[in-house]
Amino acid sequence: MNEVLNTLNNHRSFRKYADKPVEPEKLRCIIEAAQAAPSWVNGQQVTVIAVQNKERRERFAALSGKQQHVADAPVFLVFCMDFYRTKLAAELEGQSFEAVGDADALLVGAVDVGIALESAVAAAESLGLGIIPIGGIRRNTESVIELLELPEYVFPVVGLCIGYPGEELPKKPRLPLEAVYHEERYNRNLEGSIRRYNAEFREYQKSVGQTERDWSAVIAHFYALNPQYGDAGKTLPQQGFTCSNLHKA
Repeated sequence: MNEVLNTLNNHRSFRKYADKPVEPEKLRCIIEAAQAAPSWVNGQQVTVIAVQNKERRERFAALSGKQQHVADAPVFLVFCMDFYRTKLAAELEGQSFEAVGDADALLVGAVDVGIALESAVAAAESLGLGIIPIGGIRRNTESVIELLELPEYVFPVVGLCIGYPGEELPKKPRLPLEAVYHEERYNRNLEGSIRRYNAEFREYQKSVGQTERDWSAVIAHFYALNPQYGDAGKTLPQQGFTCSNLHKA
């Protein structure tokens, strides 16, 4: 297995960080890797904003659901889907800009952010840094938009904590390959794979001193507790993403 595959396959999500700053040159390498990622029509619909001020990190920790590791990590990156530059390009060319009225714009923006995020994750881990993505940034997007002074057509999708790991962690098991990789068509007979994974997941929790629960129970509880997550239904239209299904939210 080559070095890239070793990095990708040995991912950990860290919630504790050493009291050590991330070197500016390493942060630049991470951002350059994210920027080098592919994007739809080379539109590069992603902006990354670094938050390193301690007080501001604490504010983002609170907005993300009181996740202390957001405040503790020396660098917190916010990945945004960005069609503001697209609007400027349209104005420069004298073209109308109506794409954000199409639901596909949300898919494009979210996919581009996801690709850029994973490139940043791989770059950070290859440099000996620890990370954890923060979906909780979408809990209170109205306040996040205000804090980051985001213009119209820009929306915060996910955060990323970066720092030197302050703990050792075992590798968390993943679903069996047959549950996520299908050939030619979707295989719906997944109950057996999930039950097997539940057992493996419980063993992992036991090994790290966590309360033993089935993976299916954890996921089912989360989505039952959060049938609608955050305030994006309100703030997406405010940022100019006006596709019709948002008005029904």
